[in-house]
Amino acid sequence: MRRIKYMAALSFAALALACAQASAQSAVESRLTGLRLNGNEPIEIESDKLEVRETENKAIFTGNVAVTQGPTVLKSGTMTVFYAKDGGSAATGSSNIDRLEVDGKVYVKSDKQVATGDSGVFDMKSEVLTLSGKEVVLSEGSNVLRGCKLTVQMKTGRAQVDGCSKGGRVQMKLDPSSRQ
Repeated sequence: MRRIKYMAALSFAALALACAQASAQSAVESRLTGLRLNGNEPIEIESDKLEVRETENKAIFTGNVAVTQGPTVLKSGTMTVFYAKDGGSAATGSSNIDRLEVDGKVYVKSDKQVATGDSGVFDMKSEVLTLSGKEVVLSEGSNVLRGCKLTVQMKTGRAQVDGCSKGGRVQMKLDPSSRQ
């Protein structure tokens, strides 16, 4: 159980770091760069239910999922950790993580930065994070970036925010007074 928590938390750390890298890569330099975790701090995962499906190599946290490490918090309706099928056990957390999926009003907060969306996927092999929904928002105070899909390639640091379907546009609001 402890290893499952540890491995799920590592995936969450990747998710939070990806959000930070995505915001740092925006065309207009902004301060949306603080979503990150410290690997040395304890991690707590709470949910209404944890189901381990050993034969499917996955662990599913459902109901008011909250992951906390230091100042960083992830909340969602569900978090599914998919383990690679290269041996090990999902029940003990001794498998490598293939991908992490969060769903149900995803909320990530660290210090002053917040990222929200309806769902998110972090593929550990390709190191690609996708946060999507009716509206994806990255914010720090009054600085706000809006779209419907955020894709971050962590290997290259390249990030892309897509507008919503049918001609939707990406929106960014930067407050000059926030630089102080």
